[in-house]
Amino acid sequence: MSSTGDASPDERERPVAVVVGGGLAGITAALALADGGMDVTLLEGRPRLGGLAFSFKRGDLTVDNGQHVYLRCCTAYRWFLDRIDGTSLAPVQERLDVPVLDAEKNRLGRLRRTALPVPLHLARSLATYPHLSLAERVNVGRAALALKGLDLADPALDERDFGSWLAEHGQSQRAIEALWDLVGIATLNAVAGEASLGLAAMVFKTGLLSDPGAADIGWARVPLGELHDTLARKALDSAGVRTELRTRVTSISRTDNGRWAVEVPEGPDSSGQILAADTVVLAVPQRETHDLLPDGALDDKARLLDIDTAPILNLHVVYDRKVLKQPFFTALGSPVQWVFDRTEASGLHASGPAGGQYLAVSQSAAQDEIDEPVAALRERYLPELERLLPAARGAKVHDFFVTRERTATFAPTPGVGALRPAARTGAPGLYVAGAWTATGWPATMESAVRSGVSAADAALATLGRPRGHLFREAA
Repeated sequence: MSSTGDASPDERERPVAVVVGGGLAGITAALALADGGMDVTLLEGRPRLGGLAFSFKRGDLTVDNGQHVYLRCCTAYRWFLDRIDGTSLAPVQERLDVPVLDAEKNRLGRLRRTALPVPLHLARSLATYPHLSLAERVNVGRAALALKGLDLADPALDERDFGSWLAEHGQSQRAIEALWDLVGIATLNAVAGEASLGLAAMVFKTGLLSDPGAADIGWARVPLGELHDTLARKALDSAGVRTELRTRVTSISRTDNGRWAVEVPEGPDSSGQILAADTVVLAVPQRETHDLLPDGALDDKARLLDIDTAPILNLHVVYDRKVLKQPFFTALGSPVQWVFDRTEASGLHASGPAGGQYLAVSQSAAQDEIDEPVAALRERYLPELERLLPAARGAKVHDFFVTRERTATFAPTPGVGALRPAARTGAPGLYVAGAWTATGWPATMESAVRSGVSAADAALATLGRPRGHLFREAA
């Protein structure tokens, strides 16, 4: 075993931090701690960084495990992109524009905004939205105004489900399907009836009712690994962070002099070591956090095990020709949710058949399908894509494969807010981070980055090194 030693903070020029976990939360915490003048080591058990927003190779294709998007109101993730020099690689729409295709009526509608102030920025789009009746559109407007009036600081909102609130405010099942769930399932990873009203209200108030451009959509035009692994590693290296991959932590404990000992056992890729640190940030999933937290660090760490998870399923289809002209669309009256063109980002133009196209179908809240065989999913979804995209009829399918994230996000069920811990624990120098912690946001890339910033800020403040805000809060 090797050790960094147990010199006191007064005997070292810079305090030492260890960040456990190399997802977005851990990367952010490591960067922020290093920027604050700490000597930082980042430990990640996988052979790459990026957590659940990563890429892999499949033949000549570079494939994202799932389609990840963000909104203009995601100021923390936008700061992160800027910090790793990746902003130009994941641009935001000039203005919100979402094509919505009704499969049953073969009718295309769009959710678009104008430059008018809130809530008028969506008035024209709602008034002409073809998937709802006039009465339903009027009721949607009334519900939106009621939603805008909710106090997000009211803990009672977390105890209610969004679906019952919508029903109380005159929303038909069609309105929930064609509008509220259209947004909510993609952002919350749950249908309205299974989502906390508090989290749903946060999503709609921040994304649609705060600023005209808040909901403009951004997504990576390159593989996610180029952002969250390659560029992130360069940024960490430049900041002086030591990054150790294939390094899984098995325990953390207090030493006699009040510091932390972070143990990495011997293994195929590690000779074994114990790292001594003044600050430790656990940026790993809630169950792993539970196992690593020493007793007493949280009032009731068993509550972490009550934070359930929700799956996301992604279907990947490579056609021999172009079948979709737009960068993405979402569907109604079909099991298909969101479809994205990933052709250029995957490298298909350079290596695939001429004129081919690669589509990624993102299926959130996929509890009923997450374990289905690939053959069954192919039999169900290829005809659906042909129904939605006439150009796909007769096109040859070069490849069809599936990626599954069974624990993609925490489940945003009513009551989950009371289970999510703050960054600071009851143990001095020990902090937690992750999209599942108490950020106020659902399980998104934005939440992950915010959690890393919160953990780093709490640690630096304790050490007398407070910093100013890294990013502007969304309105």
